[in-house]
Amino acid sequence: MIAIKEATSKKDIKAFVCFPFELYKNNAYWVPSIIKDEMDVFDPNINPVFKSASAQFFLAYKDGKIVGRVAAMINWIEVKEQQIKKMRFGWMDFTDDTAVSEALLEKVSEIGKANQLEYIEGPVGFSNLDKVGCLIEGFDHIGTMITWYNHPYYATHYERLGFVKEKEYLENKFPFSNIDPALFNKAQDLIKRRYSLRALNFTKTKDILPYTDKMFDLFNESYANLSSFVPITDVQKEFFTKRYLSFINPEFIKFVIDQEDQLVAFSIVMPSFSKALQKANGKLFPFGLFHLLKARKQSKDMIFYLIGVHPKYLNKGLTAILFHECWITFNEKGIQNCIRTPELEENTAIHKLWRAFDPKIYKRRRTYKKFI
Repeated sequence: MIAIKEATSKKDIKAFVCFPFELYKNNAYWVPSIIKDEMDVFDPNINPVFKSASAQFFLAYKDGKIVGRVAAMINWIEVKEQQIKKMRFGWMDFTDDTAVSEALLEKVSEIGKANQLEYIEGPVGFSNLDKVGCLIEGFDHIGTMITWYNHPYYATHYERLGFVKEKEYLENKFPFSNIDPALFNKAQDLIKRRYSLRALNFTKTKDILPYTDKMFDLFNESYANLSSFVPITDVQKEFFTKRYLSFINPEFIKFVIDQEDQLVAFSIVMPSFSKALQKANGKLFPFGLFHLLKARKQSKDMIFYLIGVHPKYLNKGLTAILFHECWITFNEKGIQNCIRTPELEENTAIHKLWRAFDPKIYKRRRTYKKFI
């Protein structure tokens, strides 16, 4: 007998956030979130996404013990403005019991039907800056702070319950030694002169803040044509700035501006916090913050989080400027590995961008869809 309970109190939400700590206990590849930060994501008083989205959080119980969880979400910009009648689900974890996964997804389906939506898709977050996808390959590789890890049986459950593949995401990595600066050094100088552009580098986080809104605007413009894209709203910009900027060494943020000081390209690279987060085990204190700060300065693995180029500069080689600036910093810091976040399989432009560095696919993940 599976009992489904909606998590509404602070105690319930903490139980929702902490369930994976039990499910993945002693798993060498799972990377825990900071509990407080994760709880903030689900708090309508803190996360401005709730101004344009709604969510309910459910826990599954068996014999009085938590055996599963799921977040059921509706992004109203997607539904009302884009006319995409999608019910989202994410943050889904469960024991290897189909009765559990079925009961959780049935609850998601009920909410979708009640709101006259056409299908459910997941695992996804509220927006494109959230985690996405069920891992289907690469279970023996450590996760990152911006991806979900899951057991191999998850995909089997989705397929058994009538879900089909909707989107596939690829994760690639390559050693820094694969990068030959000769590929872009001369080109970037020519492109700067041709279009009157210059690179911006930073050493202090406070110097980046005047550009963050412009960066999110450019992010919206750069990714608007992707099939899964929902724009970041003005109220979300500040939340994401606070949530992520403190984690990123400012030296790894690269901007390109034109002669009118308008942002035309950017790259956001962050150090890998995976090992540090495992040591922190969900808590900043007493030692978690120390491990994170150490990784921020000393990690030799870099994660390419976002790259954006203004549409009017597409195919004009601006990424050569970004790569040039990254290479200089990486070389100074002794970086060893470059890791890319999940990218849509259909996004051929981004795959071509990295081709010269001989990246290797080491993980695949999917979202699953079912009509309701």
